[in-house]
Amino acid sequence: MSLSVATEPSPGLREETTAGTDTAHIVPWNLVVWNDPVNLMSYVSYVFQTYFGYTEAKAEALMMQVHTEGRSIVSHGSKETVERQAVAMHNYGLWATVERAGEDG
Repeated sequence: MSLSVATEPSPGLREETTAGTDTAHIVPWNLVVWNDPVNLMSYVSYVFQTYFGYTEAKAEALMMQVHTEGRSIVSHGSKETVERQAVAMHNYGLWATVERAGEDG
């Protein structure tokens, strides 16, 4: 068995759940990016475009939600995927956390 760790998502890769997986794989998880006093809004938008491949319009909308509401759910998926994305956001210098879907507030 080989293990590959990537900080970049693979284009076209889809998360699929199969019978027999444990609950952590079935429950969707959210990646939350938080507002911070350090990063410029343009940089946050750039990160969303660069890492997630979001369009400029979507990246700007998510960035504005972070700026005005203090947080934004920028991605969702399996716990492992979202945890990997959180590490990537930390590497970009953004504040990010992982939460179960439906627990935002």
